[in-house]
Amino acid sequence: MLKVGLTGGIGSGKSTVCRLFADLSVPIIDTDVIARQLVEPGQPALSRLAAAFGAAIVNPDGSLDRARLRQLAFSDPLHKRQLDAIMHPLIFKEMEAQITRLRAIYCLLVIPLLVETQNNYTLDRMLLVDCPEQVQIQRVMSRDKVGREQAMAVIAAQATRQQRLALAHDVIDNTAAPERLAEQVKRLHNSYLLLATAGTTSA
Repeated sequence: MLKVGLTGGIGSGKSTVCRLFADLSVPIIDTDVIARQLVEPGQPALSRLAAAFGAAIVNPDGSLDRARLRQLAFSDPLHKRQLDAIMHPLIFKEMEAQITRLRAIYCLLVIPLLVETQNNYTLDRMLLVDCPEQVQIQRVMSRDKVGREQAMAVIAAQATRQQRLALAHDVIDNTAAPERLAEQVKRLHNSYLLLATAGTTSA
């Protein structure tokens, strides 16, 4: 099975691209979804986070206060490393388990921090959803209802656009019109089907 890692900075439009691939019946494993499941009330990961960052990150109903954890993690590099050390091994263990259950000739693995985490993923291709930083900032401010400073802090903690572009095998330009975006996804989908059928990772 051809494994395509989809990545991109916050606000780049990964979710929109994923929906277009899903419309083409492509199996998608999203590490953000896995991460949310791992910190649901009663899950061991939530207890480990509370031990590391304090009980204040847990709401009275037992759920994770995501905004508070995000604020803590991006205000101090040490906190960010602590968060990653707790969550990343758990996320990728579950990702690998889900991969083994798939029956398809190719799948999409959504890994927002693919460039940053430096893990040896079992990926055949890296697909980057790309857009200018100013577009990211506006999207994050609008989506997450945060100020420019906080949006820029999150972006600054991630790999640069140039770093991602240097590593990507394939790039989707997400500043294009919706129909152009769909065209790019369909072209790549056909390319991945050909690669998977041929049993190779490059054209």
